[in-house]
Amino acid sequence: MQVPDVVALVDPDDIFRNEDNPRLIFRQEDLNELEKSISSQGILVPLTIFKDGKTYRLLDGERRWRCAKRLGLPVVPVIIQPKPGRLANIMMMFAIHHARQDWAPLPTALKLQDLENEFAKQHGRHPNESELAGLASLSRGEVRRLKKLLNLPAFYRKQLLKELEKPRSQQSLTVDQVLEATTAASLLRKRDIVDEATEDDLRQAIIGKYRSGVINNTTAPRKLARLARAVQRDEVSLTVARRVVHKLIKTGSYSIDSAFRDSVEQVDFEHGIEQQGTRLLRLITEHKARSYTI
Repeated sequence: MQVPDVVALVDPDDIFRNEDNPRLIFRQEDLNELEKSISSQGILVPLTIFKDGKTYRLLDGERRWRCAKRLGLPVVPVIIQPKPGRLANIMMMFAIHHARQDWAPLPTALKLQDLENEFAKQHGRHPNESELAGLASLSRGEVRRLKKLLNLPAFYRKQLLKELEKPRSQQSLTVDQVLEATTAASLLRKRDIVDEATEDDLRQAIIGKYRSGVINNTTAPRKLARLARAVQRDEVSLTVARRVVHKLIKTGSYSIDSAFRDSVEQVDFEHGIEQQGTRLLRLITEHKARSYTI
């Protein structure tokens, strides 16, 4: 028989964070604001916890718990739920928090991997995309995006985690920017415009341009996908494509817009002039053939 939830007051020192919480980043500026609110009004929404031996584990309310400890509150209001199994615990953490807009995607992706592994441990197989989305209370599109983050090299994941620890106003790199840089470099490699080593050089160069402000549009690297397609269709030569990519890597001030202008845009413009010239020549020939007189 299921044990009913219990509402109580508990010493915050007897409560510990849930290691399966996908949220790892707690920005100081946000905690300071919440602490002021709790200091003046108290904790209005109880924390959700479960009994774990002689102590308790959080299911919801880690920010409130952190602020309560900093304020030295003797007790906090809580709702005590039955202790879940590991798989249920991770699922509950996702279900409780998935709608929170301030959840950082990279820590969420890392916990999604734990959820997938725990499911495999219990069922002898990995969940498919639809099953994993259901387990995590996410859409399939969100699952695909998080899995892309897991495929990033460890170096970039560490960079992003360090960036997430900064106040928002001081952050110079986002998850979306790294994903856009990675996708663009990968597409160019598939078209043999870059090799494996140069692919990472290009990704690092694009990330550096984001940081320096040379690229101020997150989706700018998508123009490199247009370059890859142009090479595939023989609209731009490999020589031209490799030249502008080399310049992107070596010249810090050279932007993706400039690379696009010097390759795809230039070819499109020249092709347009050629078409207009051909049409004009055809009209002149037609004019002569009609022998117009004034």
